[in-house]
Amino acid sequence: MGKAPLWLAWSTGKDSVLALHMLKHDSRWEGFEVRKLLSTITIDYGRVSMHGVKVELLRAQAKSLGIPLLEVFIPAGCTNEEYERAMHNVLKSALDEGVYGVVFGDIHLEDVRQYRENQMAQVGMKPIFPLWHESPAELALKFISLGYKALVVCVDSQKLNPSFCGRIFDESFLNELPSFVDPCGENGEFHTFVYDGPLFTEPIRVKRGEIVLRDERFAFCELELDR
Repeated sequence: MGKAPLWLAWSTGKDSVLALHMLKHDSRWEGFEVRKLLSTITIDYGRVSMHGVKVELLRAQAKSLGIPLLEVFIPAGCTNEEYERAMHNVLKSALDEGVYGVVFGDIHLEDVRQYRENQMAQVGMKPIFPLWHESPAELALKFISLGYKALVVCVDSQKLNPSFCGRIFDESFLNELPSFVDPCGENGEFHTFVYDGPLFTEPIRVKRGEIVLRDERFAFCELELDR
């Protein structure tokens, strides 16, 4: 029998990458295979929702990983109902293709897991959580020790000083984080963009631009492909 096909909810960040790495290298998941990356794009801006990364960078990741990408487009200011409708339609198409479930990079937020389980149950699919209840501190160090490289592309200024935005996600970054900040940013303190590592056939060459504050709260680091 072949491996059970999965899609992976792909944010461009380190938790998505770690989830993919686990699926490929941890014997607990050897019966599964990620066949497609699933990303939500805010169509008005042409950017990955939440992370704010331009869609061309997302596509460069998928190309380097060698995994097909499915983009789900939602409007700016999308309501929860609109988002759920869009995702429901996509997941129904996945089910029709014989996809077993969707992989998520969540670590310890019970309400988020419950929400995903409920949404997946509505279409008869299984949610997969390879990182669940792992230590965020250990996961952060594992990401670095495996050789992955990421930039911090978004910081919630209500939870972390905006000066952390635009920095490389490395041990220096982790050592300087306040004790109340999750090392993986699991509570939305920060988001990352992964540009290199063992699963990539080639690094994503990026240029860091200016730091932009949006909604008087979220600091975003503009990234461009370095062509």
